[in-house]
Amino acid sequence: MLLHSITAFGGPQGHLGMMYQTFVKRRRDVTEEELMEYNGFCQLLPGASSTQTLTLIGYKRGGLLLAVVTLLIWITPACMLMGGLSYLLDYFDDRGKTIHWFRFMTPMAIGFIGFSAFRFMEVSVKNTITRVIMVLATLATFLAFKTPWVFPALILLSGIVTNFSDKRIPNWEGKRKPVRWGNLLIFLFVFAVAAYLSETASNQNWKNRRAFNLFENAYRFGSLVFGGGDVLIPLMYEQYVTRPETRHIKSQNRDVLRINRDHFLTASGVVRAIPGPVFSIGAFTGGMVMRDDGQVAHASGIVIGAIAIFLPSALLVLFFFPVWQYLKKYAVIYRSLEGIHAAVVGIMAGSTCYLIMDTFWYPLWRAEPLAFADLGIVIVTALLLLSRRIQPPWIVVGCLLLGGLL
Repeated sequence: MLLHSITAFGGPQGHLGMMYQTFVKRRRDVTEEELMEYNGFCQLLPGASSTQTLTLIGYKRGGLLLAVVTLLIWITPACMLMGGLSYLLDYFDDRGKTIHWFRFMTPMAIGFIGFSAFRFMEVSVKNTITRVIMVLATLATFLAFKTPWVFPALILLSGIVTNFSDKRIPNWEGKRKPVRWGNLLIFLFVFAVAAYLSETASNQNWKNRRAFNLFENAYRFGSLVFGGGDVLIPLMYEQYVTRPETRHIKSQNRDVLRINRDHFLTASGVVRAIPGPVFSIGAFTGGMVMRDDGQVAHASGIVIGAIAIFLPSALLVLFFFPVWQYLKKYAVIYRSLEGIHAAVVGIMAGSTCYLIMDTFWYPLWRAEPLAFADLGIVIVTALLLLSRRIQPPWIVVGCLLLGGLL
């Protein structure tokens, strides 16, 4: 898990390809079908989907304790890097010597996504209806990539479509277990208490009000964001950059949490170039909004931001997954899985197409040499993964070295 956490580039779809290589092919912790099911299930929930998928792998292997350990190991390296960025932002003003090492991380990540789509298509797309779902999901993802509702909508609609056939009936296995409501109640309780304390701290001007405001903001982002980092970052930008400059806030002279625009945009770029979850930007924002209160507050902000943004994801997935395991025994849910798996493949394929267009299309049109190099990295990465001769971490190291040399 630690090796995965320091080599997993490319966001949720890119992470899935590396999960397949590490936890399915090499370690055999889960099967291909289980990984697809976990990923499809997590796409239905708000929060960090790759984090939730990895948490479920740990839960499957060793129960609640291993799930928590897996979660902590996964998020710690990225959160440390982003927390460190909040301390070392002045150094990043001279970005050329550092960021050019990550020159080929984006095309490499796209290669991982394309490999994932191709590999899981072999497992999940087996008949006419799943082919149609995959094609439509690919088109919808490509055309509405940055629309927050597109991913859960595709998952739900695909699950409904495959229920028009009544041929597939599940076999009941094992004893049905009662639903445990503890995690959901904790999630709702923390949400309500955080909102109350944050508002009270602001109205009564508590000395440590920033810490309460930060926890509420980060917990709310982790609870309500569908669509991953591409949705999270614009919402954070509005909260920490745009909102403090609005006429309403200025007229009331409110001391709200704020981050310099250039600093935030720097962090939003760096978080995509480092391994691990994009949600680790919560550690950066936590440090930045608390740094004016001293070094202890700065460090506390990093910890609060990281914990608060990932806590909802863990509570939700560990509550809903046992319920999901029970519900999927019903025929209607069982049939839905076929459509959900096909939709996930389409989402990955559409993501690959969109990212290639968004990253390379105009440079390729202008015949820029580096654009052809980027496209070559995408193709070579996918081919190396398909050949199974080189493990993903070595591909990452190779791209880092190539970026440093060029």
